[in-house]
Amino acid sequence: MNLSRRLLLGAGAVTALGAGTLGLGWWQVDGPGAARPAGPSPKLPRPLSEMDVTLTDHRGRRVTISDWVGRPSLVFFGFTYCPEVCPTTLSDISLWLDGLGAEADLLNVALITVDPERDTIAALADYLTYFDPRITGYTGTPKEIARVAEAFRVRVERRPLGEDDYTMDHTSGVLLFRADGRFGSIIDYHEDRASALPKIRRVLS
Repeated sequence: MNLSRRLLLGAGAVTALGAGTLGLGWWQVDGPGAARPAGPSPKLPRPLSEMDVTLTDHRGRRVTISDWVGRPSLVFFGFTYCPEVCPTTLSDISLWLDGLGAEADLLNVALITVDPERDTIAALADYLTYFDPRITGYTGTPKEIARVAEAFRVRVERRPLGEDDYTMDHTSGVLLFRADGRFGSIIDYHEDRASALPKIRRVLS
C-alpha cells in the first residue's frame, strides 16, 4: 500500500475518533455525492438463510452467506479506496467491538466490498490490518457482488471521477442480523456509540 493511501486511512480513523457532525443516514453514499440522500430501499434485507451467494474472504476461503446463520452478524458494504465513510465506519466498528468486551466474540463481522475490480484478496487483507482483527473482508466476481448487494438491498453505483478513475457510491449504514438470520436493525453512519452498542446487544440477546 503506498504512502498516500496510508495517510488517507489514518485521516479516516482520526475522523471516526473525533466524533464529527456529518450525521449521514443509512441510504447515503460516499464520493462526490455524499451529501445527497440516495432514497430509501423499498424492501428490508432478505434473511441470511435465503442468501446462497458465495464470496471469498480476505484469507482466501470461499464462504456462503447463508452459512453465517447461527451467529449474530454485523455487515458493512464498502471499499478500500473509499476516502472517508469506510475507514470512519470501520474505525467505529472497531471501537464498538472493543466496547462490547467478550460479547464481541459472538459476532460475525463482515466488510463486503462494492469494488471487486480493485479489492482483491490481498488488497482487503492489507486494508483490514488497520482495524479490529475480528472484521473479515469479502470480495468476489462482479456478478457475485451484484447478487449479494441485491440480497442485502444495498445501493451500489460506480461514479466516474475522470478519464481513468472512479469511486463507488454505496449504502453507508451497518446492517445487523440476529443469530437466526433475520434482519435486526441498522446503525447509521456516524451514529453515537451510546445508541450503537444497545442495538448490537439486542441482536446478541
